[in-house]
Amino acid sequence: MPTVLAPAKVNLFLHVGAPEASGYHPLCSLMVFADAGDRVSVGPAEALGLTVVGPFANALAGEGDNLVLRAARALIAEARRPVPPLGLVLEKTLPVASGLGGGSSDAGAAFRLLREALDLPVTDARLEELAGGLGADGAACLWARPVIAQGRGERLSPAPAMPVLDAVLVNPGVPVSTAEVYRRFDAEGVFGDVAPPAAPDAFESAQEVAAWLSTLRNDLEAPAIATAPEVGTVLETLRDEPESLLARVSGSGGTCFALCASDMQAESLAGRVAAMAPGWWVRRCRLGGPWG
Repeated sequence: MPTVLAPAKVNLFLHVGAPEASGYHPLCSLMVFADAGDRVSVGPAEALGLTVVGPFANALAGEGDNLVLRAARALIAEARRPVPPLGLVLEKTLPVASGLGGGSSDAGAAFRLLREALDLPVTDARLEELAGGLGADGAACLWARPVIAQGRGERLSPAPAMPVLDAVLVNPGVPVSTAEVYRRFDAEGVFGDVAPPAAPDAFESAQEVAAWLSTLRNDLEAPAIATAPEVGTVLETLRDEPESLLARVSGSGGTCFALCASDMQAESLAGRVAAMAPGWWVRRCRLGGPWG
């Protein structure tokens, strides 16, 4: 069965503005993608359907209209011709409700995979519109390449050039409700500037990237920790370790990431954190993208 990676999305910074009349918050974020994530496969079947497997499959039990199926239906409707029935398999290896864009990335993988498998004459631009219609991260997660996202996440521009970043992802195993995080964020009433920050055209090292990011922030970090204090424990743990150049919450939580200077340092950090907290989900990875 043809299979593609649905990489984890990481917000290196996330600035969030005051809500508009529609209730949506404008944002500015640098999104990069990990060489780790879920996987989506497709093969012949008697009818369109989705099977979810993997360590976090149970977290999606009873979910109903999964984004992978919604992506498949949208693309089949776009084809405007009969297509053979297909069975999709989602191997869920990322925690659910974890700030890693798992659902959007799964949908993006399904869009790419099905367009190729069915040989559909759908342009990249139209595919991006369809992906964006499924959620704010949809367009960025479709191509899984580093981007600066603005507006509601649909306005994308190239990120500054940077080296592949060695990193460690850590999740305490507690789902974090995005709606609750935004409720707490709005209650505080302190909103960020969503103009793109000044940045060089290119960074030469992970240390340069971390130094620049240290002048920026994730505006949802504090409300994410207030929603799930375990996220704060993860963040404090990562910030206390010598290999961490920078540690921050991704998205609305509850996954945190630490940037490291080398693969060896990331491996050392991941091994030690996993030994310290066996109940946490810990992954050493590389950040950049796309990952083929």
